[in-house]
Order: sequence, then C-alpha cells, then structure tokens
Amino acid sequence: MSKPALSLPQGSRGFISALGVAQICSWGSLYYSFPQIAQAVGDEFGWSKPELYGAVTLGLLLSSFATFPVGVAIDRGYGRYVMAAASLLAGLLLFAWSQIDTLFGFYAIFAAIGCLQAATLYEPAFAVIVRRFGPGQARDGITALTLWGGFASTVFIPIIELLLSELGWRGALMMLGGVNVLVCAAIYASVIRPERDAVEHVETKPSLIGAFRNPSVGRAMRLPVFWSLMLCYFCYALLFSSFTFHMYPLFIEKGLSAVDAVTVIACIGPSQVAGRVFITFVARNASIPAIGSAALGLMALVFIAAYGAPLNFIFMAAIGIGYGATNGIVTIVRGMSIPSLVSKTDYGSINGVLIGPYMLAIAIGPMAAAWLHETGGGYDTVQIAFIALSSIVALAFWTAVAVRPAEFRT
Repeated sequence: MSKPALSLPQGSRGFISALGVAQICSWGSLYYSFPQIAQAVGDEFGWSKPELYGAVTLGLLLSSFATFPVGVAIDRGYGRYVMAAASLLAGLLLFAWSQIDTLFGFYAIFAAIGCLQAATLYEPAFAVIVRRFGPGQARDGITALTLWGGFASTVFIPIIELLLSELGWRGALMMLGGVNVLVCAAIYASVIRPERDAVEHVETKPSLIGAFRNPSVGRAMRLPVFWSLMLCYFCYALLFSSFTFHMYPLFIEKGLSAVDAVTVIACIGPSQVAGRVFITFVARNASIPAIGSAALGLMALVFIAAYGAPLNFIFMAAIGIGYGATNGIVTIVRGMSIPSLVSKTDYGSINGVLIGPYMLAIAIGPMAAAWLHETGGGYDTVQIAFIALSSIVALAFWTAVAVRPAEFRT
C-alpha cells in the first residue's frame, strides 16, 4: 500500500509551517542577501571582490567549527535556545553591519555571522525535526521543511533589491536585522518545544570531549559508510558553493546575455522545489539510498551535458532546471543520510562531525574555482573540475550505500 504524501504526526503541520517561514527568513537574510548587499558596500568603499568574498570565506570557515557543538546542544534538547538566541544575535550583527565603515569591521561582523549560520540554517533545523519526530518519522518533516526553504531566494532576492533601491544598503540591513529579531527568533523560541520531542532528553557529559566519547558517535566514525558520506558531501559542498558563486559569469562566458543568464539562474529555485515535490508525491515509496543514488548520478550527467552545451538559451535553461531539481532532492537526502545509512540515534552529534568538512568545503569552493579560472584561462577548466567533483560525489554515495550496515538494508 502506498504511503500518503507527507504523513506528519498529528498537530505537527503548524510546527513545520512556522519553522519553514523562519527558514525562509534565515536563509534569505543571512545567506542570499550577501551578493547584492556586498556589491553595494563594495561600490561605496571601493573594496574589491576578493576583499568582499574573503569575509564570506572566513565566516564559513568558522561555521564549519561551530557545527559540532551546535549539534551536540540540540541532541541535549537545547534546540529552542540555540536557534532563537542565534537569530537574535544575527539580527544584532546585521544592525552592526549597517554602521560599519572599515574592512576590519566588515570581517569581524562576518566572522560572527558565519558561526551563527551553523545555528540557524538547515542543519540545526533538521536536527530539531529528528528530535521532534524521531528518526523513523523525520523524512516527512525534513521534506516539508525543504519545500518551504526552497522559496528563500525567490522571496528575498527581489525584496532585497527593493530595499536597496528605496533605503540603501544600510537601511536594507536594518530591515533584515529586524526580520531576524522579530520573526526568526520569535518563531524558533515559540515552536521548538523540547517537551514534545519524540526523542527523550538524555543527560550526557558537559564537555565536547565527552560528546566525542558518545557511543553512537564513536560507532559511526568506525563505519566505512560514515567516511564515504563525508567524502561525498565534502566534494558536493565544493561543487555546490563554487557553482553557486560562479554560475553567472560562467553563463556569460558561454555566450548568454546578462538577461538570459539571470533567467537561467531564476529557474533553479523553483526547480529545487519541483524536485522536492517529486520526492513527496511520485517517489514517495522510494528509499533514501535509491533516491540519492539516482539524483547524484543525474547531477553528474547534468554537469557533463553543461560542458558540451551549445550556446543556446533553451539548452542552458534545461541545464539550470536539471541542476536545480537534483540539488533540491539532494538536500532531503543529505538531511536523511544519517538515520537511513549510519545511525538512528544522536543525529545532531553525528551530523555535527560529518558536516564540519562540508562547511569547510563550502568556504573554499568559490575561491578554488576563481583560482582555477585564473590559472586555466577560462571556465573550461572549472567545468572539467565540476565534472570530476560530481562524479566523485556520485561514486562516494554509491559506495556508502553498498557498505552501509546490515540493519539499514531492510
């Protein structure tokens, strides 16, 4: 018998909807806002792109170190306080960013924002959902949340553009800070209720060293599947971040006009949602290993096709749609990989260890692609690297599926 789409536990739809609204605002204000606002900041102060994007790299590097303690805290039942406090602090930092006039201040702000991204975006939200529903029921919650989150760029990019034109970058940052304080922090504080968690709160040692001694974490790190997934998501993060920051100039170099390039990029967000809807209604009964294997294989084919693509808007739009759909599916697969392949306990702690290198790769991806472009004399070299990375990602995930423990094969 087929399962109903998104069979969330009774009374949980409001929880997911509220969490989804907060995630749209968290992603839109703390992640997607940067390129537009940074451009305005750079124009005013005369800062170069390497100077501007160096701040992002620093922030994301620090985020990679913050993921583990955040995951441990959520495993201990403190998700409400972690996400609400992080959103409050993020709002205050955006207020502070609106007042900066030095490059040092800009870097200091982004170092702190990077740490807070580890406590406000998908990873902590996924961990909260796993605690709320339990590992066996988390897939529907994570899927529903990513359906909401997929609209973040679609909603916020035009809003930010409007704010910049009407209020300037300082005024825009004040408004985004208010969104974090009044919307995100308020929602996280009110809807994340530890007493409703399906996973019981278990007291553990207070130190991070004690968390590493957690039997579930230690067992996971001794499994080949854990290291296969780490390689998979490290290379996926390199691919995702470098392509995200370089797709516009890549499309221009391929011969598209600026308008066509923006149109192709605009196809990606809705395509991500479409991919997640497909998982919800069409591939409802498929397992996470099967879905991930197919999606990552198709993603590799998309990058191979993009390398040989003719200078044709329709073909490039199809590439954007294919990438968006597969990337949207992979977000769900990534959120469910641990309970589906590694361990059904201590999701936040295990994910915190697994996701650290992922965040490191997110940080270095854009700079690595820029270096390849510079040394290779164009984006052909970068596209070859995309093909290599996407192939490694698929092979590593397929290996993880092949070597997963016996209890995850049924």
